[in-house]
Amino acid sequence: MNGYGELDATGGPADLSHAAVRRSNGDLTFVTYGGSLWKTLEAADQLAEEGTEAEVIDLRSVRPLDIESVLASVAKTHRAVVIDEAWRTGSFAAEVSAQIMERGFDLLDGPVARVCSAEVPIPYAKHLEEAALPQAATIAAAARGVL
Repeated sequence: MNGYGELDATGGPADLSHAAVRRSNGDLTFVTYGGSLWKTLEAADQLAEEGTEAEVIDLRSVRPLDIESVLASVAKTHRAVVIDEAWRTGSFAAEVSAQIMERGFDLLDGPVARVCSAEVPIPYAKHLEEAALPQAATIAAAARGVL
């Protein structure tokens, strides 16, 4: 991929059984997938302007979950924020957070943070939908909270 959203014409098939590091070497780890990826990269750009670097892990698939790539990143950064467009209660972010805590607790310098959708039905109106879903600003705010 070149930039945000452009496909490489010479690119081959993607290995969906492994996560991809979309941005490396940071002060904290962002873990995300799907529609949240671009907002997470935007939040990482905002943080970089403030002098904070975020490593961005794109899970690409949720089953199989490549927790090893997540833990390798957390081993470098010692902090994690999981971004998921699902509701916080019972979300995939809760599962990823639990696995980080169960398998990588000693790697962490603080608790895992989650940025999820508001616990409301997703509204039709664009401005209300944006208010309900994670946005770059809320992702960046969560990152500042774990630093």
